[in-house]
Amino acid sequence: MRAIGFQSPHPIDHVEALQDIELPDPVPGGRDILVEIRAVSVNPVDVKIRASANPAPGEYRVLGWDASGIVRAIGPDVRDFAIGDEVFYAGALQRAGTNAELHLVDERIVGRKPKSLDWAQAAALPLTALTAWEMLFDRLDIRRDVPGTRPSVLIIGGAGGVGSMAIQLARALTDVTVIATASRPETQGWVRDLGAHHVIDHRNPLAPQISELPTGAPGFVFSTTATAQHLEDIVELLAPQGHFGLIDDPAELNAMPLKRKSLSLHWELMFTRSMFTTPDMDHQGKILNDIAALIDSGQLRTTLGEHFGPINAANLRRAHALIESGRARGKIVLEGFESDGETA
Repeated sequence: MRAIGFQSPHPIDHVEALQDIELPDPVPGGRDILVEIRAVSVNPVDVKIRASANPAPGEYRVLGWDASGIVRAIGPDVRDFAIGDEVFYAGALQRAGTNAELHLVDERIVGRKPKSLDWAQAAALPLTALTAWEMLFDRLDIRRDVPGTRPSVLIIGGAGGVGSMAIQLARALTDVTVIATASRPETQGWVRDLGAHHVIDHRNPLAPQISELPTGAPGFVFSTTATAQHLEDIVELLAPQGHFGLIDDPAELNAMPLKRKSLSLHWELMFTRSMFTTPDMDHQGKILNDIAALIDSGQLRTTLGEHFGPINAANLRRAHALIESGRARGKIVLEGFESDGETA
């Protein structure tokens, strides 16, 4: 099968940063399903691993987690899927990725593709939707009451893939007021269009901007990016007994300032359930099915931002470069493999 991989970390402008390769077709066992990949999207985790991972000598690392496709074979213990089913999912961190024609994934973390979306639109959703859902409802639990506050959540990095889904989920499933950060006119327009009630600029101190809003101090902050830069502001602007969640990787995080306000700290890693095969691992498949239902009912929409063409090394290098620039809006998606002799 065709795939895209790398053997050692390189800057993204290096031709060997991502390469077109051939690999054996995988064979499903246990609860794995074999998926013919139709579309993939690119996430910051792809960029982080490509820039740092060192595969074993002579071996290739295949990246990619988001995918949509068709089930082509099933393992002997599969219960919920059959050959021909259309699916979407975000994969597992410790397994080979989706930047390949065929991919193995545990059925418990797979959902049925939304019927109203095409392959590319569906591939834009899983990782960010799972991350946003788990943070909002499993970690922060934004439906809970924070004494003395009007229900509101601040989403830092509202125009990114996760932020875009978090805005929509908070609006679709709660009555919480959504405040999002965005810095450019086009990204500010994007988050307003997704449903943010208020938009503030993360290039400027956050706490003074929050103090000017009619919402009062929010009880919840969901930081998707630049947490280290905003931490002092986050502690200042959060209501006492509030809840702070993050998904990025600050070089260090001093939690001591949270003590005075009795603020709680929540980490979210979408891969935790699959990495540790937790007893509730199948919760992710259920979340994706709920996401698909919300999409098909018109309550959510895809966050596809840009379509970069077919799945190949050159287009994936372009996608990684845009994510590294910090200027991506929504999700970057690639769709299909080229026919023999076709070029990107």
